[in-house]
Amino acid sequence: MKNVDSNIYDLKLLDEMAQKNSPIHRFHPLAKCIATMCFLVVLASFDRHEISRLFLMALFPFYLLVFGELSIKHFLKRLLVVEPLILGIGILNPFFDSHQIMIGTFSISMGWLTFASIAIKGTLSVLVSLILIGTTGIDRLAEALRMLKVPKIFVLQLLLTYRYIGVLMEELSSMLRAYSLRAPGQKGVEFKAMGSFAGQLLLRTYDRAQRIYVAMKVRGFEGEYYVGSTARMKRKDYQFLIVWSVFFVVIRWVPLPW
Repeated sequence: MKNVDSNIYDLKLLDEMAQKNSPIHRFHPLAKCIATMCFLVVLASFDRHEISRLFLMALFPFYLLVFGELSIKHFLKRLLVVEPLILGIGILNPFFDSHQIMIGTFSISMGWLTFASIAIKGTLSVLVSLILIGTTGIDRLAEALRMLKVPKIFVLQLLLTYRYIGVLMEELSSMLRAYSLRAPGQKGVEFKAMGSFAGQLLLRTYDRAQRIYVAMKVRGFEGEYYVGSTARMKRKDYQFLIVWSVFFVVIRWVPLPW
């Protein structure tokens, strides 16, 4: 139950971070969204044995963290959750690609370079995506996606999924608390009770979803999630987008001196 409550807190903390007034937060959400997309596309385009240029790409999320006045500890904690999956994707490469190369006086297999490249790419991709939400907020991010002409059904699914993950976790936390009061001393839910527990969670969340939908319809919901007026991009927003886009292109395609 502590893990569920901790996840609920982390989700709310991410929303609170988006309410800050740092230089990064003041940039237009469309500029940050496009810059992040450019970052992800260029990052994915690197060769599977490329390492040195990936560290230069890390300057972008580092810049966002510092000037966005964000908690680095919080994002590192979130990264630890997905790191096993990222490492698991590339862990077999050293066994399948055993070709040896020399780096200075050391010999290393190409598989280890591929593994390191996958790990760095995956980590940076997740990190910059979390930072985008933490400096923009899900509502303003949805605004940027609609400005990019993303179909409203996809934007609506993104918004509702993000918003009601917290609702689901709160229902789960409530049920776990009630279960622990009825079964003191137990660690978690017993295996024989998991079926009925999951069924009750499904019924409770379905009922909660129905009540939420009725409340939305009463307030005039007709399939479009309005997040407020759409402001136009300013010169500083274009400068932010152009400078970082050029930086990505230079890092990717301009030969480095080393």
